[in-house]
Amino acid sequence: MRNLCIAAVFAATALPALAQTPITNDLTVTMEPQRYRICNDRPARPIWVEEVNPREAYKALTLMGLYELRSWEAIVQSEDCSCEIRFPDWAAAAAEYTERFADISAPEHTQTQRALRRQTNDLRHAVQAICEAQGNW
Repeated sequence: MRNLCIAAVFAATALPALAQTPITNDLTVTMEPQRYRICNDRPARPIWVEEVNPREAYKALTLMGLYELRSWEAIVQSEDCSCEIRFPDWAAAAAEYTERFADISAPEHTQTQRALRRQTNDLRHAVQAICEAQGNW
């Protein structure tokens, strides 16, 4: 009886979802650029971020957190959520990272990432309101 109930639940929930998913045997990998919901012309990350050794991925995470914080600060300051403000060039964030964080230890990176995340979260509601009003959230 229990197995019958489990099978009925599976059939009721999973099968409609499977019916909506197109099935194809085409496993070709496309080399098209990644598409985003908004702002598809984003600047490329620094090359070292894309090629970082997995054991040093914490460095890339610190840079990405710094980049997001600085762009969100610019959105709040300018009250503009255009793609150029929301996704600026990486040069300024990369220079600040190199100056302030490149030589710190992994535990210090973790503390830095937490601080950056807290500051970013403090700006979240203001940034979301500005960007939603401009259709760019």
